[in-house]
Amino acid sequence: MIIGLDRSAIGTLVERASRFTMLVHLPREAGYGQIPRTKNGPPLAGYGAVTMANALKRAVTKLPTHLWQSLTWDRGKEMSDHGRFTVESGVQVFFADPHSPWQRGTNENTNGLLCQYFPKGTDLSRWSDQEIQAVALTLNNRPRKTLGWKTPAEALNEYLESVA
Repeated sequence: MIIGLDRSAIGTLVERASRFTMLVHLPREAGYGQIPRTKNGPPLAGYGAVTMANALKRAVTKLPTHLWQSLTWDRGKEMSDHGRFTVESGVQVFFADPHSPWQRGTNENTNGLLCQYFPKGTDLSRWSDQEIQAVALTLNNRPRKTLGWKTPAEALNEYLESVA
């Protein structure tokens, strides 16, 4: 996940072998900015645990189930609804060790690439879901050295054809 100004966020899912990227639009919940923030109150910023789990569940169901045998998440509190996510989606969740970003290197690299499109210090809620998906399409059609200069979309397509 990348976080912007005013508690705005975009979720990121990256398939490790093909580097195929899915971006998850995390709009703010109804009442954000109208209800004063309270400690332990409702997470209206759009990336509370329940909202995040629901958004990720919708995203993983868009691809074949054999691609999503497991996910590795960081240890943020927005990921605390992992138990329900696993039960409802069937996707097992693993957690990276604390202070070990290299265990999620592909995702961290992708988040770095996203800074070209969503600069740090901006309100990420200003982009629509369609604009966010256009960025994902751009990333998935960008050749990668690690893939032998194939694009993530080509690498994913080759894999899907090989198992069909």
